[in-house]
Amino acid sequence: MKIGIDIDGVILDFDQALRVKQELYDILVLKRNSIVNEKETFFQGKYDWTEEEENNFIQKEFIKTSEECGFKPGAVEIINLLKKERHELIIISSRGGYIKEMKDVAERRLEEKGLKFDKYFFVAKDKAKICREENIDIMIDDYYKTCESLVRNKIKTLYFREYPTYELEENEYLKEVHHWGDIYRYIHELEENNAR
Repeated sequence: MKIGIDIDGVILDFDQALRVKQELYDILVLKRNSIVNEKETFFQGKYDWTEEEENNFIQKEFIKTSEECGFKPGAVEIINLLKKERHELIIISSRGGYIKEMKDVAERRLEEKGLKFDKYFFVAKDKAKICREENIDIMIDDYYKTCESLVRNKIKTLYFREYPTYELEENEYLKEVHHWGDIYRYIHELEENNAR
């Protein structure tokens, strides 16, 4: 099976770590409550920061947070298990779009854990297009807008959702998961059903 995997919020706990940093930046640095949308995970939609405030935050926190954040529980173990089971694993990530060095940090961190993938797509602006071109069977992503796009393109999608982000209605193309155990169970059951 060909499995597409996002990095941030799926393999690395970057998004959760960045959410903490963005709250501290809003409260301690900007000294205000700038929240305009509680459910939005990305600071660009969550706060009414100016472009300069956003850029300052990106420059101050992105690389540092990327180097410090942990791996999602079970990610390393299950990715290695999927690889051992001969699945083709392909990284499809928007990482490197804001700061080019973010790609290098991710590659180094994955390599340090011995995680090897069959292909890498960084600065991926249109993940659905890449999934179609690569004939991806399942894509794992945590951003609701990306998941909506994948589903519109009839690509099986595992929505790695953490509260309090947007809920999406499950259907034949979308399944909500909350941890790597859920991911492995879904892939395992899908394989069993396909073998019948």
